Amino acid sequence: MRRTWLLAGCLALAAAHADETVVDARRSGFEFMTPQTQALQRDDTLNPGMLWVSEGADGWNKSVGADARSCANCHGDAALSMRGVAARYPAFDTAEQRVVDLGARIQRCRVRHQRGSALAAESSELLSLQSYVARQSRGMPIAPDPDPRLAAARDRGRALYVRRIGQLDLSCAECHDDRPGQRLGGSVIPQAHPTGYPIYRLEWQGMGSLQRRLRGCMSGVRAEPYAYGAQELVELELYLTTRAAGLRMEAPAVRP
Repeated sequence: MRRTWLLAGCLALAAAHADETVVDARRSGFEFMTPQTQALQRDDTLNPGMLWVSEGADGWNKSVGADARSCANCHGDAALSMRGVAARYPAFDTAEQRVVDLGARIQRCRVRHQRGSALAAESSELLSLQSYVARQSRGMPIAPDPDPRLAAARDRGRALYVRRIGQLDLSCAECHDDRPGQRLGGSVIPQAHPTGYPIYRLEWQGMGSLQRRLRGCMSGVRAEPYAYGAQELVELELYLTTRAAGLRMEAPAVRP
């Protein structure tokens, strides 16, 4: 009996060690960058994404809509009320009865509660508000929404992640699970953890959402990208966030 207990204990320790190895093996895209690009992200006085954060702070206090209300009128100090919010999105929206990402949640607040007009996808104003809200969660672990109603959407997101698409017949997993650290077209392939969105990409010379990056990948494998706001993109975001659970938020991150 004592041998059985010892064997069970050793197996449990081995399993725990294996789990730790899997977690430790996950690396933010930050770790795949050059020291020069890492330095841009580390220093807020150099990080170009902070320009959008600053604009977002102005937008947070700006009155809009028929009721001339601002985000601050309802939510107060973002440093307090928005702490950890971005780390939980995409999340299940009870009013919509579906998963929504942070951008969609900001849009709903703007249209329904402030009675303002919706902002265009990838507009500077929307990205600034997203960046400002996401900045409040920097350093916090990604904590996916545990709502069981998200299970089907998460499964669909995973199915899209492993599905071969486009004329190049590639899936997300084939690059980001099987070949991280290798190069594709001169760029290092990261593990595709969404730790820093909205993100400033040197390639874009501007800020962009995770959906912009996903659409870019789809175009890169010569597939027709989904439209901004498509539920397929949101569900893929949900799966990626689940896959990155526990990694630290970096927004606004900088990438090549």
